[in-house]
Amino acid sequence: MEGDSVTLNTDLTEIRERDDILWKFGANNSLIAKIKKKQQIFSTYDDVPDGRFRDRLKLDDQTGSLIITNTTTEHAGDYQLLISGGELTSKTFSVSVYARLPVPLISNSSQCSSSSSSSCSLVCSSVLNVSDATLSWYKGISVLSSISVCDLSISLSLPLEVEYQDKNTYSCVLNNPISNQTTHLDINTLCHTCAGTTALMIYSQCL
Repeated sequence: MEGDSVTLNTDLTEIRERDDILWKFGANNSLIAKIKKKQQIFSTYDDVPDGRFRDRLKLDDQTGSLIITNTTTEHAGDYQLLISGGELTSKTFSVSVYARLPVPLISNSSQCSSSSSSSCSLVCSSVLNVSDATLSWYKGISVLSSISVCDLSISLSLPLEVEYQDKNTYSCVLNNPISNQTTHLDINTLCHTCAGTTALMIYSQCL
């Protein structure tokens, strides 16, 4: 998740005197770190590519493992490890970084309903700057409906019709593979007839 640190391990218990270690990133194999044990060279190249690694790279001087601190989605991708010494060892790491999810908002889409209406129209929505996320309505623990997004910077919304006297528990959940944010529905707070008091348009409660 964004802000966390990631450690890419060489699986070495100790760097040998003859070992040269290179860390590369992305399709262009940009060099981001280098170790030459014999020459006592332990270098990181924070300015490539595009400065996205600036002040974020560290090397373990015993194992040669690479630590990426304060990660963002820009640090997702493939990392290649090359160890040359007695023999050449190559290893590729695929790193995924997920942005923190916003809390979904539940609103009354019609503001108020006629006094003869028995149901309330609601919408759960979220403006995302993340990928691989799903917005869902739950009734208890059962999924009523859901919508997913693979692209960045998109607005998701999902409607729901509920009866005014409905005593079931409803919630709207935004989740990705590693986290979720939940807003519970309070029917009495959001659903009003036009003859009643002014509706509170947005209510959210994060778990």
